[in-house]
Amino acid sequence: MNETPGNIWDHLGTAIICITTNGHLTKKGEAVLGRGCARQARERFPDLPARLGAVLSEGGNHVHVIGEGLVSFPVEESPWANPDLRLIRRSAEELRALADREGWTRVIVPRPGCGGGGLAWQDVRPLLADILDDRFTVITAP
Repeated sequence: MNETPGNIWDHLGTAIICITTNGHLTKKGEAVLGRGCARQARERFPDLPARLGAVLSEGGNHVHVIGEGLVSFPVEESPWANPDLRLIRRSAEELRALADREGWTRVIVPRPGCGGGGLAWQDVRPLLADILDDRFTVITAP
């Protein structure tokens, strides 16, 4: 796993971009993308809440390909829940398996559960380090 400062969106089109998400759906069946890179993704791709909502409805709160080079990375069950370290680890395992199946060579991941989620990177990093190999770059806003 590599780590670097930068803007996640600078890698759009050249790498798979992970969006940290939750599993909550609105009454309209749309995903709630309220803060952090999820909010930024919603602003760039206005149909993203509906697209992610559809795959969450069908497949649950798991790692999913959501198009446009984006992949969901669940960190919490709802927008009101705290990030869950077990869910973050499971998401990392699912992401690794998906990258293996799809043959991805470059995947960008924000620090899951950190930032708006409030977790400390020193608590999250060890969960990811033994799962994510050199194909994965964890990026932090400078």
